[in-house]
Amino acid sequence: MIRNLCKECGQRPVAINYYKNEKPFFRSKCDHCSKNRKKERPLWAFHGYKKKSECDKCGFTSKYQEQFNVYYIDGNPSNYKYSNLKTICANCQRILHKLKLPWRQGDLKPDF
Repeated sequence: MIRNLCKECGQRPVAINYYKNEKPFFRSKCDHCSKNRKKERPLWAFHGYKKKSECDKCGFTSKYQEQFNVYYIDGNPSNYKYSNLKTICANCQRILHKLKLPWRQGDLKPDF
């Protein structure tokens, strides 16, 4: 049986993913490349914005960054100005998304 080479490194053979009707189907990457994936940084992080440990909308604080998301005030995910990016908790994000409420400028706390 001839195995394809990894699409990422092009050196190691790929592993068998599953069999169907006794025919093997292969993965696109080798085990080494699939396990050593680097986490991709979001674009707002490349532009220097960092998530805060407090929600800019309701003031909720947490020591876990996973409870916060970055929110684009104008709804444009390609606008990376600091005035357009705010850190909000998951609860506030769900409320804003469900009610389709715009985030008014008066709802914001100053960053200084």
